[in-house]
Amino acid sequence: MIAELAEAGQSVFGENRVQELETKAAILPATLRWHFIGRLQRNKVRKVLPLAEAIHSVDSTELAQRIDAIATELGLFPRVYLQANIAGEASKSGFSPSALAEALPGLLSLPRLEVLGLMAIPPPRPTAEAARSDFRALRQLRDDLQQKTGAGLPGLSMGMSHDFEAAIAEGATVVRVGSALFGAR
Repeated sequence: MIAELAEAGQSVFGENRVQELETKAAILPATLRWHFIGRLQRNKVRKVLPLAEAIHSVDSTELAQRIDAIATELGLFPRVYLQANIAGEASKSGFSPSALAEALPGLLSLPRLEVLGLMAIPPPRPTAEAARSDFRALRQLRDDLQQKTGAGLPGLSMGMSHDFEAAIAEGATVVRVGSALFGAR
């Protein structure tokens, strides 16, 4: 299915499992661009960096530092989105808004990382419209961080197959619509 979409002109694909990213990148056209959208464990960074054009799930300072260190070894300059836990869910990883504000200057000073913006996965909501306030909160957090730090954080990776329209209305620059294209796993 990915090959068919690539033939139709789609060039950017997301993957949330390291092993599947490795397998797909090895057998599909080298012209495809991959984004890693799943939770990235520190021990898998070395595998993901050469394959992924962007990582959407940098959820801690420690992970960012690990990515930076491995990127230095490999001579790479990874592009990343910082994951914000905007709803304060105990079951989700990511920076709280206050922790992100505190950590951002240090994250921006890592020499190998290019911070593209923020990413969030809101809690399940009964309708796509109900998720709009979560997307708005991420956009406002990004805007506040830009104002306080002067950093350019243009990207907002938010919205999935069931709520991407509301995410786009609130400023999403990247949406994850794999289920709509490929069906449920």
